[in-house]
Amino acid sequence: MTTEARRSQVSEGGIPNAGADVLTVPFGGAPMFTRARALRPTGKVLPEHARSHNRALVLQTLYTSGAQSRADVARQTGLTRVTISDLVAGLIAEGLVIELGQREDARPGKPATLIDVDRAAFHIVGVDLSEHQRFLGAVVDLDGGIVSRAEVALDGATGDAAVVLVADLVRRLLASTETPVLGIGVGSPGVVDPLGVVRSAPNLGWTDVDLQARLHDEFELPVHVANDANVAVLAEHGSSHQDDLLLVKVGHGVGAGLIIGGRPVIGGGFAAGEIGHVVVGTDGGPRCACGKHGCLEAWLAVPRLTAQLDALDPEAADAASAREEILAEAGRRLGIVLAPVVGALNLSEVVLSGPAELLDGALHDATVDTLRTRTMAEHNRDLRLRMTEQAEDVVLRGAAVMVLSGQLGVS
Repeated sequence: MTTEARRSQVSEGGIPNAGADVLTVPFGGAPMFTRARALRPTGKVLPEHARSHNRALVLQTLYTSGAQSRADVARQTGLTRVTISDLVAGLIAEGLVIELGQREDARPGKPATLIDVDRAAFHIVGVDLSEHQRFLGAVVDLDGGIVSRAEVALDGATGDAAVVLVADLVRRLLASTETPVLGIGVGSPGVVDPLGVVRSAPNLGWTDVDLQARLHDEFELPVHVANDANVAVLAEHGSSHQDDLLLVKVGHGVGAGLIIGGRPVIGGGFAAGEIGHVVVGTDGGPRCACGKHGCLEAWLAVPRLTAQLDALDPEAADAASAREEILAEAGRRLGIVLAPVVGALNLSEVVLSGPAELLDGALHDATVDTLRTRTMAEHNRDLRLRMTEQAEDVVLRGAAVMVLSGQLGVS
């Protein structure tokens, strides 16, 4: 399918013929939904917003619960059957909901017709810019399954050259699917505002790069851009049993995504979770890309750790212990930064995302030990530090969650 044909199938809001009912919200204000523990919009709904609100509620109910009758949806949402009938008719016309046929059961009366989200109707393009040697991308289906993958080597590219690589990756992904694309989600390192402007990403040489607008202008599809750790925590939240969750993303840099009370937190300056540029201790330390010395990122980022480990003589008698000490020192520095956050928020779960060969072992153990010695044990004895369950796909799947939430109000 050509790009022009795809554009004709998908409207500016990402939904065919959706018109004024399109629900598009910035990342910072987006309702955070997960399949396991969906959260309904809780604020007051004005009359002019009621249809979009109810529409999202119907989609979320079907997405989470699967095939239902119209009467089932009415009971679950509290909406009238007339309202449900009207909304479902519109969603079927838009190609978002399909009828699956009559329910087979022994109840009296005419069998109900089952409906569900048409999970084959759209694909989503997810892009992960957090790696230090490559940009990753995937075509993701509406259930979060990876349909196809692509990547481009970074080769030290920064500034506009890095933006060109992002566009090239998106172009390849779009060419790999003939299914209409709901939108493009991008997880970028650095400080990203709710409009998708990368305010600062030192490792990529980006300052005030309007990545969302540039990709939208080129591909004429809805685009959502957010900090990579903030995106990753959206995906992780779906597999967690905690409404309060901190995810630390270790890649080209170091950042954290935070969910409190089931909602993402980005901060007034859009920099919540920017722990990578917190100076750790008063003993100086390596010079960071931001110009300071001793930032957490200078101790923990993948390129820094890899360079230190590669410098070791593998034939030396103490090579193994030297490797353990480098990783343990990085873990101690991470624990120093996390301790006040864990103490202030009384978190019970912290997730690490990054190369398991670096993070899962001496580094993990040193982080746990540091957290235990620097926080009140009686209040944090249940604290769990674990590796992500999404492996290297955590940002890609989080990008899909972001698009689903922004375009449809569901995930």
